Amino acid sequence: MHASIPGPAISVSGLDVTRGDNHVLHSVGFEAPAGSVTGVLGPSGCGKSTLIRTIVGVQTNATGRVEVLGEPAGSPSLRSRVGYVTQAPSVYGDLSVAENLRYFAAIGGASQDRIATIVSTVGLDGLEERTTGSLSGGQRSRVSLASALLGDPDVLVLDEPTVGLDPVIRAELWTTFRRLAGAGTTLLISSHVMDEAGECDRLLLMRDGLILRDTTPSDLRTETGEQDLQRAFLAVIEGS
Repeated sequence: MHASIPGPAISVSGLDVTRGDNHVLHSVGFEAPAGSVTGVLGPSGCGKSTLIRTIVGVQTNATGRVEVLGEPAGSPSLRSRVGYVTQAPSVYGDLSVAENLRYFAAIGGASQDRIATIVSTVGLDGLEERTTGSLSGGQRSRVSLASALLGDPDVLVLDEPTVGLDPVIRAELWTTFRRLAGAGTTLLISSHVMDEAGECDRLLLMRDGLILRDTTPSDLRTETGEQDLQRAFLAVIEGS
């Protein structure tokens, strides 16, 4: 059970990011309620990963206000409260699943007793002694997710966690994400696959460094008259 906080779990306003002559994010602002799944959706290169990096406090050249759990993004006090999973699996291929998780638990100060629970949470039962490098891409992604969950974070930020995975594994991961949100974790998940939008509580539709819509799946369907969310997103783009 996660401690309740006053206000949104993530709050962003006036966020601008510039790299050289490239203006990556343009006055971005939104709020993510605690215990919700917020999807950041849009084509590759639209600024999703830059927004993700800013929220976890590792993006330079950012101006504006970005707060997570009431603290400025990247604050030392957030290190044990925010989990971050990058696009590439961030685990050691020459170690077993269990060895990876024991290592990340040790450096993160998490209880070793949580490992068995987290292995079950992400569906890796029976694979604990397998070398991580011998696993499939979807299984390695689960090991990365497991390492981020060891500290029982209040906020979990995932950058395209389902990219390249087959539909069955994607569906299983989304079941895990929904279960985590139901237990009080706030999830911010980026994706360029619009059929995943329907799994989210809130949607941030991005293009060219802008948030075109901060909405919900049902409101987006109502606004555009399209039941298919990919067609709905295209309708928003055409209208913009």
